[in-house]
Amino acid sequence: MNTKQQFKIISFYEFINLNEINNISKSIQEFASINKIRGTVIIASEGINGSMAGIPHDIDKLLEYLKLLKFNYLNIKETFCYEMPFYRLKVKIKKEIVSMLSNPINADLPRGIHLNSKEWNDLISNDETLILDIRNTYETDIGQFNSAIVTNSNSFAEFKNFVDSQLSTIKDKKIAMYCTGGIRCEKASFYMKTLGFNDIYQLDGGILKYLEDTPNDKSQWSGECFVFDNRVSVNKFLEKGNYELCRGCNNPISKNERFSNEYEKDVSCSHCYTKTNELKKNKFRERSKQVDLAKEREESYIYDNLNYNQYIEDINLDNL
Repeated sequence: MNTKQQFKIISFYEFINLNEINNISKSIQEFASINKIRGTVIIASEGINGSMAGIPHDIDKLLEYLKLLKFNYLNIKETFCYEMPFYRLKVKIKKEIVSMLSNPINADLPRGIHLNSKEWNDLISNDETLILDIRNTYETDIGQFNSAIVTNSNSFAEFKNFVDSQLSTIKDKKIAMYCTGGIRCEKASFYMKTLGFNDIYQLDGGILKYLEDTPNDKSQWSGECFVFDNRVSVNKFLEKGNYELCRGCNNPISKNERFSNEYEKDVSCSHCYTKTNELKKNKFRERSKQVDLAKEREESYIYDNLNYNQYIEDINLDNL
């Protein structure tokens, strides 16, 4: 991959029992701010979860810094992009690094068995394996593994209800779970282990790592993968996909959906048109108008996508 003048994007997580999370949060905030790194990091007593982007050598420095903070087993995925995929830096302290149970887990307790991409292909090729996509509906709608069961959940917290209501009678079934980067599978498998599920496997590094490691002729993935940044989705080559985000409801919308009569750029789409009243639509239209005016004045604005050279220029101006 040609990475010249591209941003490096990393997603990472580690379940680890933490103390002094306030100090850790402040340290990461300060380091990322100084090095002009954007993205979101969540810290909790159960570990760390983050997606961040910046100039490649600054991201490499960040990874070294995280090691100094004793994060030695981060599950890291790397991709590259020509535009900065985040608008700002956010470092948050929460109860969970991925919301599901309303309380943190003990990171030392057992979870599912991790499988690399080849092992995953072997397992899901077995007709006896139940393949479970634990992502949200707006994610599964645009891509999934062949023969996967989707849970029709609107949030990860709803997946717990699916386990309780739909899977309680098959605790001895061989279950293969996957998500975008692996973190939701870790949390889900912890919960399922506490309920007595015996044979749980998860795709190590999630879909993103699978796409990175698997040749196209060996891939069992279909469609695109939703990502939680400005790219919206990535294709099988981990390049920016064909979806855009509806600014009215934050659902991914395809090229075909953008021809719908219910689609209005930055205002509505077929997912939200009938759910949003005219007053709210007008607020979105005014927001879009202000963005256009900012563009004309060559000012920074919400949803401002900076390319590498613009980002470098902003950094240089900050250092004057």
